[in-house]
Amino acid sequence: MSIDRQCRYNHWRGRADWLVFDYAINAMGVDLILSVDALEPRPSGIARYNWALASRVGAMPEVASIRFYRSGHWIADPAVLVRSVEADAKPRRLSRDPRPRWWRVLSHRRFARGHLFHAPNYFLPEWAERGIVTLHDLSVLRYPETHPADRVAYFERHLIPSLARAAHVITVSETIRQEAIGSFSLDPARVTAIYNGVESIFHPRSAEELAPVLGRYGLMPGAYALCVSTIEPRKRVPQLLRAWSLLPADLRERTPLVLVGARGWLGEEADLLIADGLKAGWLLQPGFVPDADLPLLYAGSALFLYPSIYEGFGLPPAEAMASGVPVVAASASCLPEVTDGAAMLVEPDDVEDFALRIERALTDDGWRMDARTRGLAVAKRYDWDRCARATAAVYGRVG
Repeated sequence: MSIDRQCRYNHWRGRADWLVFDYAINAMGVDLILSVDALEPRPSGIARYNWALASRVGAMPEVASIRFYRSGHWIADPAVLVRSVEADAKPRRLSRDPRPRWWRVLSHRRFARGHLFHAPNYFLPEWAERGIVTLHDLSVLRYPETHPADRVAYFERHLIPSLARAAHVITVSETIRQEAIGSFSLDPARVTAIYNGVESIFHPRSAEELAPVLGRYGLMPGAYALCVSTIEPRKRVPQLLRAWSLLPADLRERTPLVLVGARGWLGEEADLLIADGLKAGWLLQPGFVPDADLPLLYAGSALFLYPSIYEGFGLPPAEAMASGVPVVAASASCLPEVTDGAAMLVEPDDVEDFALRIERALTDDGWRMDARTRGLAVAKRYDWDRCARATAAVYGRVG
């Protein structure tokens, strides 16, 4: 039946207004299912990416309708999954579906028929007919020793089948795009790099604006350096701490290092060095930092350090650049691409050279001014609205 004849039929049934509108909308875009498995009140980089899409792509012209899926459940409002931790909210607990697995698969497959499924966190469900997968990085496969064994086993078992069933793959940098194409023999036409974004709350701030918040941490604007990172092996936090311990004593005293981040996998080595730094007084570890305070900690720092040897995008250095702060980052994986000439690049495992570069980054006023200017310009490229529009364009191409 043609759309014209169907509309006349609907009118005869007295239902034309909303059904004709539904036909018009579906003719313009895809019916999308977006996984929100990564959403959580204390957001990681992947959770921020997931929320950026969940809160934006439904309004894009390429999307006719959107449903949200999480761990076997259909979610009406993903915002309930990202409620503020400052409000003592707890992650929403989803009850276990008591139906047999085969029944759940058939049920979801039937419901999702004709929809495009986007998995923003690596894995397509087995029942998805058409799908898009986002690869953030391949660290689990490239550096398996830096991840828990059960995570490595899951990736080894499920990632390649997920990619094989995907109609398209999105990566968050060109570095990871090339790595994915080479690692999995993917057709380059099926892989698109779309940069992450930086929230507008990350921007330069005046000393007057910074002082009240920094004062709660015993800090002064421009009188400390900052590292925001999970403490796990590939982030190279122990190397940063060793390099900092080699700086001249007066420089360490004037500019202590502030370390913000949760303890991750295999953090024992870092624990010992953190204890030494805290005892010596050149390291500060404030513990939990509310989300509202973090942008001010960025903007108030004299230097931002990110020695991770492997990232898919690296949100922290991008956020630091957007805050007008000079950046020192590892010369590895995507970080040269993402900082694009604005950061001082280092080999973190060469601890003595790392220390020399940190000293220069803290004392060379010419470099610091240039790094701020370049960093602000580079950071303007990273915008969540732009990310959502580019992602929706992929939906439109895949159909």
